[in-house]
Amino acid sequence: MLTPICRSCRARRGEVVLDLGRQPASDFFPPVGDNGPDPIYPLRMWLCAECGLAQLAEDPTVPEEPRGVEPAALVAQAKDAIGRVMRSGMVKPGVRVFEYGSPHGGSWLPLLAEHGLRPVEQAGEPADVVLDSFGMMHNPDQHEAIVERARRLTDTGVLLLQYHSLAAIIRSGQWNALRHGHYAYYSTAALTRMLATAGLVARTVWRFDLYGGTVLLAAARGGHGDPEVRALLAEETGCGVDDPRIVRSLQETAENSINALRGWLQRQRGTGRRVYGYGAASRAVALLAAAGIDNTMLSGVADASQAKWGRRMPGTAIPVISPDDLVRAKPDAVLLFVPDLLEEVRTALPALAGRWVVAEPVPTEDPQTRRIIPPARLAGDNR
Repeated sequence: MLTPICRSCRARRGEVVLDLGRQPASDFFPPVGDNGPDPIYPLRMWLCAECGLAQLAEDPTVPEEPRGVEPAALVAQAKDAIGRVMRSGMVKPGVRVFEYGSPHGGSWLPLLAEHGLRPVEQAGEPADVVLDSFGMMHNPDQHEAIVERARRLTDTGVLLLQYHSLAAIIRSGQWNALRHGHYAYYSTAALTRMLATAGLVARTVWRFDLYGGTVLLAAARGGHGDPEVRALLAEETGCGVDDPRIVRSLQETAENSINALRGWLQRQRGTGRRVYGYGAASRAVALLAAAGIDNTMLSGVADASQAKWGRRMPGTAIPVISPDDLVRAKPDAVLLFVPDLLEEVRTALPALAGRWVVAEPVPTEDPQTRRIIPPARLAGDNR
């Protein structure tokens, strides 16, 4: 394979820290009647030795992801984030805002309108606030993406960037955050360097528990980072976000997770237990494909997005079904592929109480509950 070129600083020096081999495109959900075979592509994470940006080494896929439904946990976090930003005084009511969208669904604009912010009215019009929540990672040219966002700002404007922290990915073993179409995995240090190339300074940050650790960073022209920025930079450095030996631990985690899930599902099938999944998310694609899971082990995956119903999980014959279909199937267990949805699905689907099984980050079997649990915390539904 060709030596990668950094999507931000254009350097060629770096290391592959996670290699999942050739995988189906994680944003392509074929119709259930399409028997494939689905095309497969390399899926590797490369860590730039110059700027520290973790990124896709290559991605020849074409984005085709059906738009998802915004989870309640994400909506709640957005409300919390906007409240914190407004209380900080960095953003004033009545200013103009421009939002970069995300294929994961959802918008902050209605929530910002409650605080008096109004969208820009004309294409290309400068904004006092430029917002990007999980959007910039979908741009293959990370340098151009950050420069473009800086250009949209007024001279005194604020750029708000929300991202899934690379430190959280390492700490929680979230190897399946790596997926086609997600071109960058940000540490705060790497993002701060990117901002500097666009003439911006990271001024402050807010942290959230979503996805095991997300960050909302506020940047502007001029000024200095506050103690929150300095503390986060020090913490992430201690976590090893710039050390390829540390980031490479995701490789072992992936292998353990894949083997454990395959073994658990094979045992369920051997005892006649019917297992379904919930959350036809991109993060489940590599897990199912790498583990060789088929529809004899996992009968279907339910999802709230109607755009995915009647389709199948990439690289498998496993159909995507509606939540109502899942309830009617009366499964013995339901594998939840997005842990942040646990409380939401418990509430929305009470008929499935006691059957939820969280499948990540590193699944192991609990002999008492026969539920998959990650290390150090029970993740099954024991109510």
